[in-house]
Amino acid sequence: MNRPRVTPGPVLALTVVWLATRALMLWLLTHSSARLLGGGSVTREVWRLYVHWYDVLSHGAFPAHDTTWQYPPGAGVVLLAPGLLPWLTYFQAFVVLTLAADALVAAALVRVGKRAGRSLLGAVLWTGGLPLLLHLPLARYDVQVTALAVLSLLTLARSPRSGGVFGALGALVKVWPALVLLGTPRGRTSRTAWTWAAAVGAATLTLLAISFNNSLAFLREQGGRGVQIESLGGTALNLARHLGWHGRSRYQYGSIELTGPHVAAVAGASLGLTAAAFGLLLLWRVRARHWSEATPFDAALSAVLLFTATSRVISPQYMVWLLGLAAVCLTSRYTSQRPVALLVLASSALSSVVFPMYYREVVDGTWTGCLLMLARNGLLAAAAVLSFVRLWHSARPPAGTSAAATEPRPDSDRLQDRALSVS
Repeated sequence: MNRPRVTPGPVLALTVVWLATRALMLWLLTHSSARLLGGGSVTREVWRLYVHWYDVLSHGAFPAHDTTWQYPPGAGVVLLAPGLLPWLTYFQAFVVLTLAADALVAAALVRVGKRAGRSLLGAVLWTGGLPLLLHLPLARYDVQVTALAVLSLLTLARSPRSGGVFGALGALVKVWPALVLLGTPRGRTSRTAWTWAAAVGAATLTLLAISFNNSLAFLREQGGRGVQIESLGGTALNLARHLGWHGRSRYQYGSIELTGPHVAAVAGASLGLTAAAFGLLLLWRVRARHWSEATPFDAALSAVLLFTATSRVISPQYMVWLLGLAAVCLTSRYTSQRPVALLVLASSALSSVVFPMYYREVVDGTWTGCLLMLARNGLLAAAAVLSFVRLWHSARPPAGTSAAATEPRPDSDRLQDRALSVS
């Protein structure tokens, strides 16, 4: 069987663009003290907060009674990883490892995109989309988490075990990668992926609990979070300032949150919307009858978009997750999420205008800050709704096909891949 020959031109071009854009991101990182780049606020989280956590973790304990520690125990492994490069400062080692994870994602997207029936558009989106967030991705560990989620989705079809393992490891670092297994085809693929995810997750969590003290301390602080100023609820409250609402912004739980009357009600409404989103996703899972190779990718993006848009907290680095998942969707020519990927790109660009460029305007609740947040969050909300609607319709049986004929069979994803490669 002769496979179509892949010319090296597109891959070489992607490599050049990746090197050029990452050099630009590094340059921005070294000039992050400029006012327009946040006056050092972007990098401060690494050299102040992450270094502090590293010191605590290196003594065998997770940060307890620290309101800024709100992450599952797997995050400790990522934050300890820069210690593997002792000849560099913590900050330098962290950036090097983040770039390595970034390169791994790009390479995985290229590898899959070169297969017959697949597309390099995913690698293009990741390579060109991440720099829209300026230097922020290099100063947060969300690239590493996104790498685990991307690997989970890309390996799922050929090895459900690997997909489950990567998903579980990602969930132990930041909970959201657990959602990437939502769209696995029914049958043996789902059972294998979820079983391995549960087993590896439980074993790793047990190992971390034995190795470190206070492994579940994050639950106490996570539950105390309020309404972050960049969330949908925060945008509504900021706009309410101009209508006489007597609230104010304050730094707490590691972010700028709004305090004052009715904040608790807004937080409760956000949690209610998140619960409703989870119910919609479960309903889709139960009623879905048609699976394509892109369905697991599309379901993962839709789920994370819904949970992000309804969250009490929408930090700018969350866009890294969405860019990674959108890139995975675009590796398949059967994806339903192409217009959603464009909205994710647009909201990523606006996120950089919000933070770090005009964050003071957002914190002060000026009209400029409010309108910027309204535009960014409006795009995110539109992306979430459009993503779920297109996911829902893509799961309906094709016209003229019985529902039974489209019911996913065990290993249907492998059979589809094999059919594509033959064609």
